[in-house]
Amino acid sequence: MRRTRIAVLVVITALVTGFSPGAAAASGLTVRDLGGQLALVTPAYQVLVDKTTLGLRTVRAGRTVLATDPTGGFAFAGQHATRVTSWSWSGGELRITADTTAGKPAVLTLKPAADRYDLEWSVTGAPAGARTVSYQLSSAGHWYGGGETSEGAAQPYPLDAGQVAEPEFSPASYLMMEPYWFTSSAVGYYVRTAVPMDVQINKGSSGVGAFTVKSTDSYAATVFVESTPAAVYADYLGVVGKPAKMDATADELDKPLWNSWAQFYTNIDQNKILDWAGKIHAAGLGGHTIQLDDKWESNYGNLTFDSRTFPDPKAMSDQIHAMGYHFGLWTTLWINLDSTNYAYARDHGYLLADGTDPAKPCSVTWWNGTAGIIDLGKPAARDWYVGNLRKLMSTYGVDGFKFDTRFFDDRCAPAAGVPAGSYQRLGAEMADQFDLQGAGVRVHWGSQKYGFVIRAVDAGTGFADLHTTLRRSMAISTNGYPFVETDMIGGSLSQPAPSKQVLVRWAQAASLMPLMYSSTSPLGVVDHTTGKPVTYDAETVALYRQAIARHGKLSAYLQAQARKAVADGTPIIRPVFFDFPSDPRFYSVDDEWMLGPAVLAAPVLSDAVNRDVFVPAGLWFDTANHRVIHGPRTLHAYAAPLSTTPTFVRLGAPGAATALSALAS
Repeated sequence: MRRTRIAVLVVITALVTGFSPGAAAASGLTVRDLGGQLALVTPAYQVLVDKTTLGLRTVRAGRTVLATDPTGGFAFAGQHATRVTSWSWSGGELRITADTTAGKPAVLTLKPAADRYDLEWSVTGAPAGARTVSYQLSSAGHWYGGGETSEGAAQPYPLDAGQVAEPEFSPASYLMMEPYWFTSSAVGYYVRTAVPMDVQINKGSSGVGAFTVKSTDSYAATVFVESTPAAVYADYLGVVGKPAKMDATADELDKPLWNSWAQFYTNIDQNKILDWAGKIHAAGLGGHTIQLDDKWESNYGNLTFDSRTFPDPKAMSDQIHAMGYHFGLWTTLWINLDSTNYAYARDHGYLLADGTDPAKPCSVTWWNGTAGIIDLGKPAARDWYVGNLRKLMSTYGVDGFKFDTRFFDDRCAPAAGVPAGSYQRLGAEMADQFDLQGAGVRVHWGSQKYGFVIRAVDAGTGFADLHTTLRRSMAISTNGYPFVETDMIGGSLSQPAPSKQVLVRWAQAASLMPLMYSSTSPLGVVDHTTGKPVTYDAETVALYRQAIARHGKLSAYLQAQARKAVADGTPIIRPVFFDFPSDPRFYSVDDEWMLGPAVLAAPVLSDAVNRDVFVPAGLWFDTANHRVIHGPRTLHAYAAPLSTTPTFVRLGAPGAATALSALAS
């Protein structure tokens, strides 16, 4: 096959106010031709351009911290850039011309600043399509971030330790996704796009991370080059923004939310929820809200109670309030075709249009049937939906909602003049009018500023699922959403009821997170897969209650961490290496985390009664054994029977006295 030589343009522009060639020298920006490569030199790092492959290699302090895939780092439509043919450096821009394996010119633009550079990739004259940048994973060490990986699958940690295949990495996804990744080499990679991506990390054990924007004429990303992962995180928040508030109330931060889903799934009625709530209350398990999940409606989207199973919703609400709880409802913007509201919404033009035929409503299939989606891009549709919710509140004493929904689907067409990427914002603004009751709302892709509680996506009921939900929670937290919680304690996904050990260990782990999200009662549950009751023993109840109490004792400490998260975006839970970046052990440890600056959480996530605990540098108070540990140290086979949650307080750290008062008693 004959290969056509075309021009690939690389532009490197300094982000310096009033930039000029003289300013380039003054700021330490230079370009050198080293024969086989070009070197863009800044005071903090270098970007080396391989002339034979148009490969980019980022070097800091003499060490490579990120490198593109040498087999074709910049690719489009099955083609990629190759040999550099010419270059120029003028006015603070480095322009590189190169061959490719296709027949249309392309442009790659790099814009350096002191701690980052912007990258843009386009193909001149070509229709919008896939544009890819691929990296050698090993060049940057371990990889993290990106958000949640596919529901029902184990989430690797670090990401390069497994395989990630997300061909529908999209703002419309139900998964919490952000087009941002960071590495143990203290590099961050943020793709600046509002359209869907295809993300493949280590596919087929290739050792390559391929980040593809599906439909664009210009690929744009920012590479952060820092000294620590925590500094990369701070740079990223400087771009996307930090939380402007915490959506949860103090009560929601301190006490668990009780949601009916994993306890009953859709086999729910008024008597069952009242009996469940009454027993939780009588057992002294605490909580701020009883939330009725799926299957309370007459039909999905009707937003009216099913009178056959909920004959007197107001009386039910009143009884729940009398126990001292708030009352909440699950809701969605998806309206099934057999719902009365579907015809009304369709006839009034309130539904998203079909992506291929805008003259008809978009139909989507979900776990409850086939539905249309309320179009939040149309003010009248939004007002109608919100009006229905407010009617539920005023009629039945509903205090708030769990929005379990996607606000857009890539098969649908947005409202006229409304970009598809805006539906995350529209959904967030709509949901922000209501009390989300500690269940939060799953909005992402640049929605950090809303300060919502974010719950990890549904997980199963085994120890592996507990591990995965914690990995997901960490990914969410380090993407800029600090008010995070696991999936419901004990899991769900229509799997067998959790064992006693899973339920207790999950509650213990959740107690060392910002919020607790409960469903399966430690008093007992009906196994969804068999229809048979499962009764837990008195110890299960006592240990679950103990976990709730521990979380409550941490109230003052957690409130302080929440205030700091609002002040500067600091994640409340974070990998230990955020605080101790020079300790290589923690770049692959996924069963320990920092809860604020003073608490090391190391819960048991298996059926074992001991575990190894990696203690960082410093002086730590072992709350279970009331002793001081000098780190760094590994505590081998640390004794942790079911009643013990390994937890350590860093002496002298901010908040240590408060944490000690809570945990050492």
